[in-house]
Parts: sequence; structure tokens; C-alpha cells
Amino acid sequence: MIFRAETADGKTIAYRDGKRFLWLLSFTFGLIAPITVGLYFWKGQNPLACLFPIAFFYIFIPALDILSGEDPFNPPEEVVPAMAEDQFYRRLLHATVPVFYFSFFVAVWFAGSQPLPWWAFIALAFGFGVLHGDVLTIGHELGHKTNATDQRLAQIVNALIGYGHFCIEHNRGHHVHVSTPEDPASSRMGESIYAFALRELPGTFKRGVAHETERLRRKGKSFWSLENEVLQGYAMTLAMAAVIIALFGPKMIIFLVIHHFMGWYALTQANYVEHYGLLRQKLPNGKYQPVQPRHSWNTNHIISNLMVFHLQRHSDHHANALRPYQALRNFPDLPRLPSGYPGCYGLAAIPPLWFRVMNPKVIDWAGGDLSKVNMCPRHKEKLYAKYGATAPAASAA
Repeated sequence: MIFRAETADGKTIAYRDGKRFLWLLSFTFGLIAPITVGLYFWKGQNPLACLFPIAFFYIFIPALDILSGEDPFNPPEEVVPAMAEDQFYRRLLHATVPVFYFSFFVAVWFAGSQPLPWWAFIALAFGFGVLHGDVLTIGHELGHKTNATDQRLAQIVNALIGYGHFCIEHNRGHHVHVSTPEDPASSRMGESIYAFALRELPGTFKRGVAHETERLRRKGKSFWSLENEVLQGYAMTLAMAAVIIALFGPKMIIFLVIHHFMGWYALTQANYVEHYGLLRQKLPNGKYQPVQPRHSWNTNHIISNLMVFHLQRHSDHHANALRPYQALRNFPDLPRLPSGYPGCYGLAAIPPLWFRVMNPKVIDWAGGDLSKVNMCPRHKEKLYAKYGATAPAASAA
């Protein structure tokens, strides 16, 4: 497919999207469940196959990112409207929804029907939960669309891991307050991912419920209205859980709890690495400056980016939330992560290593001025002491 457009001076340009069919890699996470089942039976019902999803996500993908390198290129701005109108990219998003549901039910059947040792059962729930957490990437992209079909599909795909409050919280909460101390989905310098999770998971849930309550109130309806989109999502999740438990027994309660929690934690990992330590400054009127690309960490690692619909070009996404994934841009002066998201998640799982790599990057981003950093209040004194400065007497954080 070649996109053509005219430049401001009347010249015609032609652009071929070299990644057009590489976006099919976005189906990868949805195919790991059937591949795992195949490995299990191919190896004579060897339970070690149940470790494959974890190894694929935390080892194989980071290795591929290292080998494949980065893609710093952008499509010409003149062809972006044509790319945005090309329905191929939208249909690809739609197609991933049934693929992930198929993957989920394969995973459920496998865990519920095979005589697995307890550790393999837990490993499956953990690994498939991490991989199926990618449905929130799909729900994220669809949820930013303005048409009813895409928004309904976002709600359906988010229900797979029981994250019914995601779209309303993300669009009306996170995008408004991103990279400020007020945002529970923006991590702070010196805050471990585990401390962040304890703040982010309940904080985003409460904010999502509050936004939906307010939306319904303006329509003259109660929180318990059938129009409550958060409750609709959770109703779908509970209905699926009831059927699964009825078919495979109460042991599936354990599987679903671990699976859905890891799906939630997959988003927690993304939120943690996307804005770590970055802070929007307050203007004289008391409001925060508008969101700029520099308020999100960026990475151009090819393989992982293709698997998550360019989510890792997060800087342009937050500055231009309605820009379609296929046209998200790289900029030369952005704060950059050391790896694609899976590699960064592994790094974040070991806080001392994460701090060692990322804290100097945050300080460099802030020009050495720690007052311009979104800093964890509990570790403020230690961070100021470590990096050779004196903490101010009071902090807005």
C-alpha cells in the first residue's frame, strides 16, 4: 500500500508503510496459549511447557529487541490523514479481540482439564495473565476512538481480565493528570514498582468509579444504573467466571484470580515505566503545563513495539491522544527507556537495578534540578543526599 499526498509547495510524495504487515505481530501474545498446549503434548505432557509463557515474555522478547534494534523513522506528516483513514489498521485491532478470547478459553480449558502439578498450574495462571494483560493495549487503542463500535469493543476486550474501569479512568483520569503527583498511575522517582502497585491499583479503581458516578449523575442516573459502563464490564467478567467454574470446578477460582491479577499488574508495569519520575511543572495560575512528548518515556524497539500497537511510542501518544497507532512519531530529544517494555518490566522487578539505571536518566532529564522531578516523598531526603543536593523544607508532592 502506497500513500500519496501533496506537500505545502505542491510536490507529490509517496510513502510505503514498511511495517504494514509486520503489525500482524500484534497477534503474537494471543497465540502463545495454543503454542504452549502444543508444546505440552508434543513433549509427552511435560509440565515444564507451562513455563513457556513466562520465558517468552520476560526473556525471549527482550532478546529479540536487542537483536532487532530500534526504528526511529516516522511517516511523512502529509500522508498521516490517509493512513488514519485506511481501515486496514482499524480492522487489525478488531481482529485481535476474538484472537485473545480464543487464547483465553484455550488457556482455561488446558488449566482446567489437564492433570498438572500445582506449580505448573500456578505458572500457567501467572504467564497467561501477563500475556493476556495485552488486551488492555487493544482496549487502550480502541478506547481512544470516538465511535460507539470501537468503544464497545474496548469494553468487551477489557472484560477478559476484569478491568472494567480502565477506559473511563484512563481517558478522564490518567490523561488529565499524567506526570503529576496527583496521578496514581504516574510513578515517582525512588518508588519501587511494588510500592507503586499498592498506590496505583486502588487509586485508579477509585478514580474510575468516581468518574463513572459523576457521568451518570449528570444524566440523572444512579451508580447502579444499567448504563454504568464499569458495572457492565465487570458483569461480563463475572458471567464468564461463573461458566468457567461450573465447567471445570472450584480450582478455577484460583486460576482466574491469579490470571486476572497478573493482567492488571501488566498495566501496572506499563504505567510504572512510562512516566517514572517525570513531572509537569505548575504555571503561575496554579495549573500544570500542557502535556508534552517529554513527559513520557519513549522506546523505539521494533519487535515489542509491533506487538503492542506502538504503545511504546508513548511520548507522542500522550501529547496527541487521538493520533492513530500507525502514525505515532519518534522525536530526537525524548527521554528514552533502555529497552522495550518487557525488558524494562524485568528490570523494574529488581528495584535496586531499576534505580541504578533510571534515576540518573531522570536527573539528566530534569537538568540536574531535583525540584523538577516527580519524587517519592518517603525517599526525598535520601535522594537529595545521594545526588548531592539539599531537600527543600516543603514539597508539593
